[in-house]
Amino acid sequence: MINALFWGLFAASSLLIGAGLAIKFNLSQRTIGIIMAFGVGVLISAVAYELTEEAFHTVGADSSIVIGLVGGALTFYIGNSILTRKGAGKRKNSKSIQHSNSPLAIVLGSILDGIPESIVLGLGLVKGGTISYAMLIAVFLSNLPEAISATSGLIRNGWKNFSILLMWSSVVAVSGIASLAGFVVMDQADSSLVAFTLSFSAGALLTMITDTMIPEAYDNAGSLTGIVTTLGFGLAFWLSIL
Repeated sequence: MINALFWGLFAASSLLIGAGLAIKFNLSQRTIGIIMAFGVGVLISAVAYELTEEAFHTVGADSSIVIGLVGGALTFYIGNSILTRKGAGKRKNSKSIQHSNSPLAIVLGSILDGIPESIVLGLGLVKGGTISYAMLIAVFLSNLPEAISATSGLIRNGWKNFSILLMWSSVVAVSGIASLAGFVVMDQADSSLVAFTLSFSAGALLTMITDTMIPEAYDNAGSLTGIVTTLGFGLAFWLSIL
């Protein structure tokens, strides 16, 4: 149980590292886009091999996988649509002027992005007794560009460093709790529920990647996006087969 909390906090701690990098260094838009593109590739690999494929290995060609994928995609889409109207739609955009009156919406948006992957980390401990290092690294690396990009946008809008770090600290805390919840809730779950949870997380993450990360990456990195995304995918795939 403690391991689930620890690894959830560890994976999400890269949000604080990314925020610190954005505060300390004036990173160019191109650099931010390249980092984001790499994170996209890493997460796509995790969705394919650590989540969807694992769900298939758990129950085979079961309807729970399809239901989970669709349910996760719809849940993220609806949640993101609501938060966009509240002012968190550009939370990953480093060039946007974030709504100064919507810190809660930005926090909730970041939590919406991070909960599926955190739950999967805890679930991995239930299934194998040890953390999935490929998934851990995927989450850790993908959090960096999100925090760098969002923090750069918040700084442009005049947010104080303390407020930014406090915001990301709250997201890290919730991510750790989500990982713990994934372990506790799934500890006695049957294979169909496990497969549903894996595929639900996959659907939510893939929708998040497509709606929020890829546009930001291409907007800043341009034609390099595809190459860097492929490199990230290749690294994560290599880690998953070790």
